[in-house]
Amino acid sequence: MIERITESNSNHNDLEKKSTKELLTGINNEDQTVPNAIKKVIPQIEAFVDACYERMSVGGRLFYIGAGTSGRLGIVDASECPPTFGVAHNVVIGLIAGGDSAIRKAVEFAEDDNLQGWKDLTKYKVSNLDTIVGIAASGTTPYVTGAIEEGNLRGVLTGGITCNPGSPLAKLAKYPMIPVVGPEFVTGSTRMKSGTAQKLILNMISTSLMIKLGRIAGNKMVDMQLSNEKLVERGTRMVMEATGVDAELAEQILLDRGSVRAAVETIVKSKK
Repeated sequence: MIERITESNSNHNDLEKKSTKELLTGINNEDQTVPNAIKKVIPQIEAFVDACYERMSVGGRLFYIGAGTSGRLGIVDASECPPTFGVAHNVVIGLIAGGDSAIRKAVEFAEDDNLQGWKDLTKYKVSNLDTIVGIAASGTTPYVTGAIEEGNLRGVLTGGITCNPGSPLAKLAKYPMIPVVGPEFVTGSTRMKSGTAQKLILNMISTSLMIKLGRIAGNKMVDMQLSNEKLVERGTRMVMEATGVDAELAEQILLDRGSVRAAVETIVKSKK
C-alpha cells in the first residue's frame, strides 16, 4: 500500500473543542508552510515550464486534468488565461473527472476510471506538440494517472502536480512537481494545504508561460480582455502612461482597437 503523506494524521487534535481563534490560528500556521514547500521544487517547475514553452511557442496547447478539487483548480487557472492574457480559449484547457457538472457537484466514482481521462482528451485531438499536466494531491487518481500514462506512450509532454513523493503520478509524469506540504489541519482534507500548493504552482506555470509567450509588456496585461468597466479603466490608465495622451483619447482608441497593446501601437505610429 502506498504511503500517502496527504492522508497522514493531523498535527492538531480535538478540533471540535477548540475556540474559533484557535482553529483559525492553527489553519493559518499550517498554511504558512506551503510557500516554503513550493520554494523547494522551483527547479522542477522551471524545467517543466521551459519544456512546455518550447512546444507552446510553436502552437502546442496546455491541458490540465484532475478530479475533485484538483480538477476545479485546473479549470479555474485555464479559464482565467483568455481574459488575463488575451489568448484563445483553446490554448490552455482544463478537464475534470465527471465533466463540467463535476465543477459544482461531485460525481461519484468518476475519478476511478483509468481510461476516461484519455478518452476526454481525445476530443481535443491531442498531438505530440501538446502538454498535459496531471493534478492529484494523492498522486494516485486513476483518471489522472491513466491519462498521463497514455500521453507518455503518444509522445505528449507530461507534467504532474502531487503532494506525495513516490506516488504513481510522481513516477509517471516526465516532469513531476512535488511540494510536500505534510498532513492537513483536518486529516486527509487535501482541499486545504495541498489545494493551496496546487493553486500556487498552477499560477506560476501559466503566468510564466504567458510572459515567455509575449503576453505581458513590462509588467502590464496589455492583451487583457476589456470585459467590464474596471478593466476598461485599467486599460485606459495603461495607455495614458505609455503614450502621454489624455484619458478621453486613451479610452476612445482603447475601445476602438480592443486592447492596450493595439491602442499603444496605434498612438505611437500616429506620432511618427
